[in-house]
Amino acid sequence: MDKVFVAKRVAKKLFETEAAVDGALVEAAELMGEMLKARKDVSTSLVFADDVQVKMMEAMKALSEARTAMVAVHTELNDAKLRLGIRTKMGLEDKPAISAATEAPAMRDVG
Repeated sequence: MDKVFVAKRVAKKLFETEAAVDGALVEAAELMGEMLKARKDVSTSLVFADDVQVKMMEAMKALSEARTAMVAVHTELNDAKLRLGIRTKMGLEDKPAISAATEAPAMRDVG
C-alpha cells in the first residue's frame, strides 16, 4: 500500500482523537461550571460536595495531560512521516470538521 495513503489514514485518526480529547475537556469544564452553579442554586455551603469538585479537577487535569500527550504524538508522527520520505502536506480538507463542543465561542464586543 502506498505510504501516503497509510499516512493519511493515520492522520485522520490522529485528528479525530485530538478532537475527542478537546471535546472531553470542554464537556468536563462545562460540567464543573454546572456543578458550581448547582451548589449556589440550592444554597449550600462551600464545603458541600467539595470532595466531588476536587475529583472533577483531577479528571480535568488528566484530560489536560492527555491533550499534551496528543500534541507530542502529533509531533512524533510528523517526524516519522518525514523519516519515511513523505513530504506531502495534509490539507484542511483531510481534517475532520470541528464539532460545536470543541469549537471556540465567538468573540463579541463588551461594554
